[in-house]
Amino acid sequence: MKCRHCQAELSLPLIDLGSAPPSNAYLNEQTLRMPEKWFPLRVLVCTECWLVQTEDYSGADEFFSADYAYFSSFSTSWLKHAEDYAAQMKERFSLDAASRVIEVAANDGYLLQYFKMLDIPCLGIEPTASTAAAARTKGIEVVEEFFGAKLARALVAQGKQADLTTANNVLAHVPDINDFIAGFATLLKPAGVATFEFPHLMRLIADNQFDTIYHEHFSYLSLTVIARIFELNGLSIFDVGELPTHGGSLRVFAQRLDSGSYPVSPSIAEMLKREDQAGMKTKAYYSGFQEKADETKDDFVSFLIEAKRAGKNVIAYGAAAKGNTLINYAGIRTDLIPCVVDRNPAKQGKYLPGSRIPIEYESCILAEKPDYVVIMPWNIQEEVMGQLAYIREWGGQFVTAVPKLEII
Repeated sequence: MKCRHCQAELSLPLIDLGSAPPSNAYLNEQTLRMPEKWFPLRVLVCTECWLVQTEDYSGADEFFSADYAYFSSFSTSWLKHAEDYAAQMKERFSLDAASRVIEVAANDGYLLQYFKMLDIPCLGIEPTASTAAAARTKGIEVVEEFFGAKLARALVAQGKQADLTTANNVLAHVPDINDFIAGFATLLKPAGVATFEFPHLMRLIADNQFDTIYHEHFSYLSLTVIARIFELNGLSIFDVGELPTHGGSLRVFAQRLDSGSYPVSPSIAEMLKREDQAGMKTKAYYSGFQEKADETKDDFVSFLIEAKRAGKNVIAYGAAAKGNTLINYAGIRTDLIPCVVDRNPAKQGKYLPGSRIPIEYESCILAEKPDYVVIMPWNIQEEVMGQLAYIREWGGQFVTAVPKLEII
């Protein structure tokens, strides 16, 4: 395989998680009786540009289907994050009724609804029909296509250049990252700003967040790599900040290369220095990750087996993609986790891909009174523990498996 950014041959492995079906390909009663497509889940590192990437086995359309079931609005903490972002961007860049905000990967309108409330014109770009339809119910205009340079040119031809573009947690999801970034350079007005949020590779490695690896994530990103990709595709970064979201993320601010409207913040050099000192441009940095993931997986399986032998009742919470990575890598089935609870109606009544564990309503927790609730989306652990605090009434305990097994 060649690097999807610089086309160098790839040979340095980061991790091999066996094989699994697409992590958001939830099953229903009909598909439950049919075979599933499983793909190898292996991650490689480019030693030329240091882009970390999932090995290619299929295209994006295999992973982002019309009934895509990830809806951002079911996390209250994420909604607060989006609302705060809208207010901050309005203030920082003086956005008003004469501005235009365009979000790529607008999902169910979780973010653009707040710009709409601020009377700032906005447009969403979202390729999955299920989430695009949800966004439209909020009164948001949505272009239902995958984004790239071609679509950007078409929007500009329609007079729809942007003062602000935003792309949250989507950079990792694009197979052709060069074309994707080039699209933003086209879509921005001369003095426009593009912001991107993505999980920071340095945190993924340091905190053993191997369960955030799945087929829908084609790339795993550092500022070092992103700065290079942006520069070669018409954008330059002028600011970066760290966020607690998704286990530790970066938010980068970029402008067109021919703009220069915004001075470069010292935060750029500071972050690049931290990444360099960590060794992110050395082969040694990527060694040992497999062993840490295997240890975590083994500890989790051991816990579930011991709980079963002790007659304890275990239920999982959150039919999250990261949970599917862990469950399928560990080979867990309904004998160890009989069900998983989720608030999203698009997932309820379905089954996890691979493990085929049923997804239930929250009432299942009250009915079963489990001894342990395993929180699969550990990145919103505090939110979930607050929501399900009532399990303490019968002595229930919370469990997280990543970055290491903890009983809370």
